[in-house]
Amino acid sequence: MTLLISGGSIVNAEAVWDHVTMADRELAFKAGDVIKVLDASNKDWWWGQIDEEEGWFPASFVRVEPHPPQPQTKQVFYINPIATPRFQNTTSKLWVNQEDGGAEPAERTSEVQNGHLDPTNDCLCLGSPLQNRDQMRANVINEIMSTERHYIKHLKDICEGYLRQCRKRVDMFNDDQLKVIFGNIEDIYRFQMGFVRDLEKQYNTDDPHLSEIGPCFLEHQDGFWIYSEYCNNHLDACMELSKLMRDGRYQHFFEACRLLQQMIDIAIDGFLLTPVQKICKYPLQLAELLKYTAQEHSDYRYVAAALAVMRNVTQQINERKRRLENIDKIAQWQASVLDWEGDDILDRSSELIYTGELSWIYQPYGRSQQRVFFLFDHQLVLCKKDLIRRDILYYKGRIDMDRYDVRDAIDGRDDDFNVSVKNAFKLCNKDSEEIHIFLAKKPEEKIRWLRAFHEERKMVQEDEKIGFEISEYQKRQAAMTVRKVTKQKGVNRCTPPSYPPPQDPLSAGHYEVTEDLAQGEVFEFSQSKRGQAPFWQNFSRLAPFKK
Repeated sequence: MTLLISGGSIVNAEAVWDHVTMADRELAFKAGDVIKVLDASNKDWWWGQIDEEEGWFPASFVRVEPHPPQPQTKQVFYINPIATPRFQNTTSKLWVNQEDGGAEPAERTSEVQNGHLDPTNDCLCLGSPLQNRDQMRANVINEIMSTERHYIKHLKDICEGYLRQCRKRVDMFNDDQLKVIFGNIEDIYRFQMGFVRDLEKQYNTDDPHLSEIGPCFLEHQDGFWIYSEYCNNHLDACMELSKLMRDGRYQHFFEACRLLQQMIDIAIDGFLLTPVQKICKYPLQLAELLKYTAQEHSDYRYVAAALAVMRNVTQQINERKRRLENIDKIAQWQASVLDWEGDDILDRSSELIYTGELSWIYQPYGRSQQRVFFLFDHQLVLCKKDLIRRDILYYKGRIDMDRYDVRDAIDGRDDDFNVSVKNAFKLCNKDSEEIHIFLAKKPEEKIRWLRAFHEERKMVQEDEKIGFEISEYQKRQAAMTVRKVTKQKGVNRCTPPSYPPPQDPLSAGHYEVTEDLAQGEVFEFSQSKRGQAPFWQNFSRLAPFKK
């Protein structure tokens, strides 16, 4: 792309989605608009032109159509200190103009080539020294402040221009629809106003480079988690809007809301995308700020910490989004299990963490049973394979992981069960003397299970921290998908839900597996002599650890 532009080609990009601007230097457009690409050296943000307006826009919002090179008439090289690209790794930017624009005096071109400052257009011409770090930091600070102010206006427009008007039309919208379309946008608006208010207090108007805004991000870091709910809900909002827009009444209504609020000419779905865009931009802005912050600056360590925090926030939001996209498979898996009893798995869980076959002894019976276990967040589901059809599962119960502690069991005689065990671990009820003991085939498999239980507790704690949950609307959508699949193709028993490997596992040394075995009866995992059915072959390929 860059070679085409530098070689004289005119590169036009067609907008695939609406782009709502949140900064002075961004270029707004609607889907279908044609943008002339002037610079594409940054893979994420390009500089383009529509009519007489220029600005930055996300490269992922367009598709490109190159054109042959045009006759060159002149070349003017200059560097604009104000137009330093947001999130750009270079300290300055070189723009090349090869169009047949208005004629310029020859001596001006000579001045540019000799590296003089052109006072008529505030451009620092090629050859002059680069801006110092303080000026670059001031530029980034100013841009962050400008972006935040624009963003607050967009949130206000959504809440007052759209949501408030929708609530008045009870004949067109019910509460469930508004919850799906707008999510927790009002909570985001309130949080963002408080965040910007604190940013303004730390902003040094006279010397922006002296501003200390890093602590603001750290003080409000827990508040940014509210974006998780909004981002998780965004796809459902788009689907609901799409259904409503089939009715011309809703198209006219939303357009009237936009005009009444005097908003820019962007559809409502473009405005609803801005919070998703915004939370993803914070790490990029902070990385740019850190780049131009000297280590001796009082804000340096706070900006570095804020960057780590916001990267973690966006990473976790993406992870939660991935989990929600997987709930259809979990619902389909439950539908494939026969004799299911009790609540649906999605009523409490959203992630399959680990699975495998274990021998299980439940006090007071003391008899070893072979079962297939599925560890989800909050619960462990027990199933039994059919004696003839080994790819068929029967539901046999579940264990509430919130009520149990996981404990290692040393190889040898176990005092609770008065038997000798190998590769075992226990689940002990926190409120009673109830104990379950599980036996794996190999020490490595036991360690995998212990790591998986550790990951399950970690996931539950993180979900509680950010308020992550599956909405009733998403549960209904998953149930509808299952009914549709069951009706059209029947339940596919060879497609279990997928899951990632447990992250941040405990060190293997934390769980000691002794080599000495006590004499006498030893309960071990007993491997079935039957060959694995296709269901388990497919399932094992999704396992987080190699068997």
